[in-house]
Amino acid sequence: MNATEDLIVRDARLDERSAIRDLTLTAYAEYARIMQPSAWAGLKQAITDALDGTEPTERIVAERNGKLMGSVLLYPPAADAYGDLTERAHWPEVRLLSVAPEARGQGIGRALLEECVRRARQSGASLLGLHTSESMKVALKLYERMGFVRAPEYDFQPEGAELVQAFLLPLERGYQWQPISTVPK
Repeated sequence: MNATEDLIVRDARLDERSAIRDLTLTAYAEYARIMQPSAWAGLKQAITDALDGTEPTERIVAERNGKLMGSVLLYPPAADAYGDLTERAHWPEVRLLSVAPEARGQGIGRALLEECVRRARQSGASLLGLHTSESMKVALKLYERMGFVRAPEYDFQPEGAELVQAFLLPLERGYQWQPISTVPK
């Protein structure tokens, strides 16, 4: 049986916000042991701020047998996905892809990303972006397997934190993006 066969990917309900926060913080907790304490503190605050934020975003979850297994945020183009740390992107941006630790390796992260790709294409976007860091090795491999490529001109580095690396996925065959401007590093 396909591990994602009984998985339902859907929009999150308002009453699931606290469950999504718990799932996301649990999924990201491993980075508290890997990152410098200041970097982890910044990431944890960024997670909380994004999940509590009022910025327009699609909140997407993966559910199996009534239990949340993963979640992701999909910001529309020009949304303030990272506050004043970056310029507003001209493409949709994926944030906080999370999979419950007990459900990892079952294709849930990929299913959530594929839904983001589907929605971005449906909206007419030419690119889909995301940011991640070196500590997130498993996620990096997934992004690269799915065709995301480095876009270092959109990297940023919060004070006391790791370099946050930008990746873009061309959604149209043969599409080549042109940087709007270079973000200072």
